Amino acid sequence: MIQHDRLLIIDFGSQVTQLIARRLRELNVYCEIHPYQNVTDAFLDEFSPKAVIFSGGPDSVTREGSPRPPKSVYDRGIPILGICYGQQVMMQDLGGKVEAGESHTAEFGRAYVTPTDARLELLEGWFQAEREQVWMSHGDHVSEIAPGFQVFGTSPGAPFAITADPARRFYAVQFHPEVHHTPNGRMVYENFIRMAGFTGDWTMGAYREDAIAKIREQVGDKKVICGLSGGVDSSVAAVLIHEAIGDQLTCVFVDHGLLRQNEAEEVVTMFRDHYNIPLIHADESALFLGELEGQSDPETKRKIIGKLFIDVFQKYANQIEGAEFLAQGTLYPDVIESVSFSGGPSVTIKSHHNVGGLPEKMGLKLVEPLRELFKDEVRALGRELGLPDRFIGRHPFPGPGLAIRCPGEITREKLEILRKADAVYIDQIRKHGLYDEIWQAFVAILPVRTVGVMGDGRTYDYACALRAVTSVDGMTADYYPFSHDFLGETATRIINEVKGINRVTYDITSKPPGTIEWE
Repeated sequence: MIQHDRLLIIDFGSQVTQLIARRLRELNVYCEIHPYQNVTDAFLDEFSPKAVIFSGGPDSVTREGSPRPPKSVYDRGIPILGICYGQQVMMQDLGGKVEAGESHTAEFGRAYVTPTDARLELLEGWFQAEREQVWMSHGDHVSEIAPGFQVFGTSPGAPFAITADPARRFYAVQFHPEVHHTPNGRMVYENFIRMAGFTGDWTMGAYREDAIAKIREQVGDKKVICGLSGGVDSSVAAVLIHEAIGDQLTCVFVDHGLLRQNEAEEVVTMFRDHYNIPLIHADESALFLGELEGQSDPETKRKIIGKLFIDVFQKYANQIEGAEFLAQGTLYPDVIESVSFSGGPSVTIKSHHNVGGLPEKMGLKLVEPLRELFKDEVRALGRELGLPDRFIGRHPFPGPGLAIRCPGEITREKLEILRKADAVYIDQIRKHGLYDEIWQAFVAILPVRTVGVMGDGRTYDYACALRAVTSVDGMTADYYPFSHDFLGETATRIINEVKGINRVTYDITSKPPGTIEWE
């Protein structure tokens, strides 16, 4: 197995801790996030980090029993970077002083740091101007720095905004370099990992080799079933596992009749014909649509689809003799969410929609070759494996499919109209070169009919809503600012080319308060 240099991020509960990991992964550094209470002396010995970062957090170090790292972390002779709450932890642990929040020292949002001494390797490339824009989010503040530390930058609410003890390679900043609102924050991480001696050995080529070796070691000569949705995660997992164990893998593609236009054919062609992966195409659209008939409540529709999916998947999986493993496209954010900040099981743990609940029910062991990767890394691995860019860059598509883009009762007629309208809309976005700028785009068919005029006749057809959003991670989103010319051209094409729609609207709701999908 390839042994990567490792960086440990000790999580104190910040909402943006994952962004720290993403910034480091972008710099080809392997890192893991672990809640502070899981980081013991024994854990540090086993993990053997080359450097450590303390995340931000919502607590106050002035409170008795507040989150702390093990004292031994300071004695390992490795670089440490403290961020926001992480800075305050370092100061308090090492002999400095932190005071509870006061109105004149609290800072939330954009702030500006000015240098008191820019001769610090961590700040290389910074302060080309008189000050640097940063993002602050703190109530408490450091009032006295620990022995051995010096001040290298200040802000109006943080007299010790940047502090360091270069001799011990301890660095601490009150702001958040990982967020986009600190424009030059990436430089801080670049400098930190260079000073720590990381070689940037975390590449998708290396990961591919390592993952293949691990899959072979785990699976041996046994068979693996993969629930293939046609989405990026399960597809990359399937191609990677097939490269490792060949025909020991069988994919089960459940077609619930709620896919986009030509999607089932594209998935079957790619995996069965192009990659020559054993594939069961379970066309159960009649079953799903029959059970959904007459249902309009969103949660009821989701539950019907989820239950049927498990039943159908199990039926076909049982036809594969000797299967002992079930492959999932679990990603690293899912792994992080499976352990809450308090160290126990999290209520937000997510299961892959294709196979939720099946491992225990079927007595199968899990193969999760993507569980160390973020979404952008999965896309990079897909390219490394030779999947086409047009497929790798696809927008997210929900497990329940078009069911949640069809508010109200689902009918075959409405689904057919929706597929055609969606295909026109996506074609328009691609023709205008906008697809890669948009996180997700789709059409929703509305449960209302409206009066229209086409030619000399009156129409009474469905209205539809176009939706397109920009986002980094799907947690928050804003609508895409199409031009009126684009919207007018797209509406004209949909009405002319899709029989059954005579009115087109554009959804300009952000998330929050809305969600990306309509149901």
